Amino acid sequence: MEIPHRIPFMKMTGSGNDFILVDNRRGLLDADSSRHIVRMACRRKLSVGADGFILIEDDPEVDFLWRFFNADGSEAEMCGNGSRCAARFAHMKGITSGPSMSFRTLAGIIQADVRGERVKVRMTSPHSLETDFYLQIGDRPFCLHFINTGVPHVVNLVEDADALEQANVLEWGRALRFHSRFQPEGSNVNFALVRDSHHMVIRTYERGVEDETLACGTGSIASALVAAAKQLVSAPVEVLTRGGETLTIHFDNPPVGGKAPFNTVFLEGDAKVVYEAELWSETLEQ
Repeated sequence: MEIPHRIPFMKMTGSGNDFILVDNRRGLLDADSSRHIVRMACRRKLSVGADGFILIEDDPEVDFLWRFFNADGSEAEMCGNGSRCAARFAHMKGITSGPSMSFRTLAGIIQADVRGERVKVRMTSPHSLETDFYLQIGDRPFCLHFINTGVPHVVNLVEDADALEQANVLEWGRALRFHSRFQPEGSNVNFALVRDSHHMVIRTYERGVEDETLACGTGSIASALVAAAKQLVSAPVEVLTRGGETLTIHFDNPPVGGKAPFNTVFLEGDAKVVYEAELWSETLEQ
């Protein structure tokens, strides 16, 4: 596709996940042909740099449609922190009629409520919960759990703070992300510590970014729900991310001994504006 000379955008961050957001209601970019633009724009030091790229488009039934792309250009079904940034962006730009809204993603319809920098989104119902299975990476066995919170997530619950700090998130995360068990889509990978019944700490290897990120909303949800299914935590759960910010996960607590029929799940946290500018095509044409 022909690259526009200048692309107006806003850079936002949600608990350490950063995103490029573009109001694409007038069709400035062809979402289906924009993966090269996404990859070039998300490169750090050589362009804007971001974990993801979000296009906001018209939708006949809800407030807007989003197209979400990972930094490698792949399109993702959902991103929790990205959804909070998209909601605040839409509210600030007058795309919605008020602070409460709904928008379409590949994972389904998302509802959001914006209160200043604080944004709370109701996620689609998680599914495919599986607990306590083992995989071998090299000579190291991992006890793992899986749940899809809009995107697939593997969770490894670690024993203590030292184990979390010493976890080789890049190596182990990449090996598990590409493990044959999770193909062809692959999976995000979380290493999480339960501090007490309402507090956790998390580190995440994100599919599409292919690295550890400072935060992951859907990963924080996945870790909290897995821990709840194992009767280790109860709602609400505050999850401390690698970037130092806290996400709050709200959900209906599962029955004791149940398989966690989580139907009502909310993600709450800050969505902050970094800056607003125009992206010039000269950094996108290589």
